[in-house]
This record gives sequence, C-alpha cells and structure tokens, in this order.
Amino acid sequence: MPDVELRECRIEDHAAVTSLWHGCGLHPSRSDTAEGLARKLARDPELFLLAVQDGEVVGTLLGSYDGRRGWLNRLAVRSDWRGKGLADRLMAEVERRLLALGCDKVNLLIEPENGAVQAYYERLGYSSDPLIFMEKWL
Repeated sequence: MPDVELRECRIEDHAAVTSLWHGCGLHPSRSDTAEGLARKLARDPELFLLAVQDGEVVGTLLGSYDGRRGWLNRLAVRSDWRGKGLADRLMAEVERRLLALGCDKVNLLIEPENGAVQAYYERLGYSSDPLIFMEKWL
C-alpha cells in the first residue's frame, strides 16, 4: 500500500471529509456542519482519524468516548482505496486509542441501506445485538 498517513482530523478538513462521505454514499446529518466538527474536535480529537495520501483525504473514522462506551461512526474509504487494508488500519488505531482511554466496549450502528458492511465488522469481531435504536434531534 502506498504511504498513507493516519492523522487527527482538523477543522480545515471539514469540506474534504464531507465530500468523501458523500462520495462513499454516507449522508451527513445536521450535526455534520463545521460547527459540529469544531465541537467534536474540542471533546476528543484523538479519536477522529483521517487517512491522508498526498494531501488528499482517502479515509475517515470518527470515534468517540463518553467515559463508558466507545462509538464508531463514519468509517469511509474512497473507492479506489478499498481492499488495501486502509479500513483495517483506521479501525485498529481507533480501537487502540479507545483501549488506552480505558474503554472496554465499542458500539457502532449500520444504516439499513449500508447493510452489506455487516460482514466486514463481523470479520473484525463485532456482533449484532437486537436493540431498538431511538433518537431525537434537539
């Protein structure tokens, strides 16, 4: 795999990150604004990683930790980088960082239209749990 740097996301990466998400079929939500990114980066910037090659964002993984559980969101790898182990590198690094913070359980959600990725996460040791997900925008 060509040299790819894993680094923390910065506020100036917002446009490149959301562009990658759109290109990967992920739909940014109301909280994925520049202001939302700034709030995320003020909380735990070490858990929002980018894969960058020659100045271009080619992968993302937005991790978070609430002091009890870790969460993984927005794993995205540009289509021409898929199958090269980049997602595995991002996952392993965020998991390592969560463990170092004392996190012992990591959760993630898969949107129904993206269900094909379930096998990928199962390969990494994740299992499904029949929960009812609820949300409320404030």
